[in-house]
Amino acid sequence: MDDRYNELVNGGLNWEPPTLESASEPECTVDGKRMIMLSANNYLNLTTHPKVVAAMISATEKYGAGSGSVRAISGTMDIHLAAESAVAKFKGVEASLIYSAGYTANVGLIPTLVQGKQDVIISDELNHGSIIDGVRLTKAQRAVYPHNDMNGLEQALKDHSDAERKLIITDGVFSMDGDICPLDVITELAEEHDAMIFVDDCHGEGVLGNGGAGIVDHFGLQGRVDFEIGSFSKALGVQGGIVAGSEQMRTHALNHSRSWLLSGSQPPGVAAAQKAAVEVLMKEPQHHARLWDNTDRFRSEMEGLGFDLGLSTTPIIPVMCGESRIAKELVNALRDEGIVAGAIVFPMVARNAARVRNQLSAGLNDTQLDRILAAYASAGRKVGLI
Repeated sequence: MDDRYNELVNGGLNWEPPTLESASEPECTVDGKRMIMLSANNYLNLTTHPKVVAAMISATEKYGAGSGSVRAISGTMDIHLAAESAVAKFKGVEASLIYSAGYTANVGLIPTLVQGKQDVIISDELNHGSIIDGVRLTKAQRAVYPHNDMNGLEQALKDHSDAERKLIITDGVFSMDGDICPLDVITELAEEHDAMIFVDDCHGEGVLGNGGAGIVDHFGLQGRVDFEIGSFSKALGVQGGIVAGSEQMRTHALNHSRSWLLSGSQPPGVAAAQKAAVEVLMKEPQHHARLWDNTDRFRSEMEGLGFDLGLSTTPIIPVMCGESRIAKELVNALRDEGIVAGAIVFPMVARNAARVRNQLSAGLNDTQLDRILAAYASAGRKVGLI
């Protein structure tokens, strides 16, 4: 372990997570200093919404701190079912099932959908690590197509036309570049080649679609996408993973997915907060609208300053730096200005594709955005990016 860690340190690749000492809000205390947060997944600023917090407190007082069991035995509470019902209504589908995390949804569900070498999983090359881990747990054949390359996907489907089961897996929003998959084209190809579709929309939840219902809603594909994975721990501001789709999908997942069957159920306070967060998003669309207002302003003014923002079309907006050294220097310069943003460097991205990732929030006010843009102008010139 020492040798492996020293290798990371020598390569400048070790993690040194900052310590958050207050609630996750647009302005918070990080390592003892008040900072503006640009690297949280809290897109809608729901972690501190009064209705979400009140629901968690009330349910904890009523049900206690934990459920006492796994869902499959005696750990399913009425509040869990209420949260799943709210998610299904929000998504416009028949049913949903809530996991302990988006990660456990992927690693637990993917292996249940294929059985062996007679099957194939066809995956975008930039899919999230949790998808990769889930695929590794299967014995199916694997094919990887170039990022968002629909000709490559079609060729992979043709190359494996004799497979018994074909499972296409893609992120909805790609977390490093902030671009989205062409789910409409993927769906057409899947239907043409009799393939299942599995989309991980953890960064599209609360962001894309009508009022934030996600990428399936964004393309109007309800009922045509088999497995829609989501997350409560990003825009919805709580914690937990989601799979949404048909009632048959839910029945299959809860009977076969080991990460669901063998994990203790969500604390009742969390389940209540999950339900409350979904209801807030459905009843208070201003949060979703404000997120996009902030996103559009930030993108427009950053491009005006001369920054390269890559492929982004979502509130994940990278500032492309090229060299890892420049990305780290930019982050440090922003810290000096009171801004927290994340350096994304090799091996998380290619060696020449380092970037600083910014994640906009509905909670940012105009004054805070002014500070962010001024800080970027100063830091960008300091490191030679503009």
